[in-house]
Amino acid sequence: MTEIEWDDHIAVTPGGDGEFTADLTDGWVVGGGVNGGYLLATIGNALGQVAPGKPDPIAVSAYYLSASVPGPATISTRVLRDGGSVATLAADLKQGDDTRITVLATYGDLGRLPDDVRTTATPPPMAPLEECVPNTMAPPEVRKIARLMERFDMRFDPSCIGWAVGKPDGNGELKAWFRLNGERDPDPIELLMVCDALPPVSFDLGMPGWAPTLELTIHVRAKPAPGWLRVSHHTRNVAGGMFEEDCEVWDSADRLVAQSRQLARHPRV
Repeated sequence: MTEIEWDDHIAVTPGGDGEFTADLTDGWVVGGGVNGGYLLATIGNALGQVAPGKPDPIAVSAYYLSASVPGPATISTRVLRDGGSVATLAADLKQGDDTRITVLATYGDLGRLPDDVRTTATPPPMAPLEECVPNTMAPPEVRKIARLMERFDMRFDPSCIGWAVGKPDGNGELKAWFRLNGERDPDPIELLMVCDALPPVSFDLGMPGWAPTLELTIHVRAKPAPGWLRVSHHTRNVAGGMFEEDCEVWDSADRLVAQSRQLARHPRV
């Protein structure tokens, strides 16, 4: 693993008329397909190149139509509106004749946003990094079906790790420290992946297994500071074979840099 692995994995090649090609790596496979956050970051990388001066995702909504597989993919982008400070963009990721994901997004320059912050949000309480449980302790059979775990260092808070030993807490909450291998510092595009990097929060409800995403919306609030991220997921409602997963991502400067909500099918459906 080198520091440029992530950049290689989300690389896209322009092909003209807003079209890009990508090679989806098998290093981000989990369960029955390629991780949705990695896919969204790859699309996000393409979108960051179509509106001059607006490289950063601000709001991204994705609908997952079918499971992606490793291999070639085409990303078709459209500029719906390019205003003074933000652009509204759209994209579809296809493999062959199959559309895998369709995206609507707002892009801008996070470095030009006002720096005032007024918030009641507070970082999630988490044990110190050295007291948390690393993902490298996962059993070999889990690592085999979740190859993406080799791509990053994730340290779970001990208060919500019971699911890993067959004793889920039932609170519908997961919390972990997160950093890409190679100690690569986070950026706005990476945050699109981080919001979908933890195991499904349904694991903490005693429902382990692949939970395919139906829809995922992410708000990127600021460029993250260098260093470790803290990620928390929780759910309050499992109904109709689906559950919501709310995520917050905090950076090393105690700033809330990303928020998301996704709707997914729970593993027993």
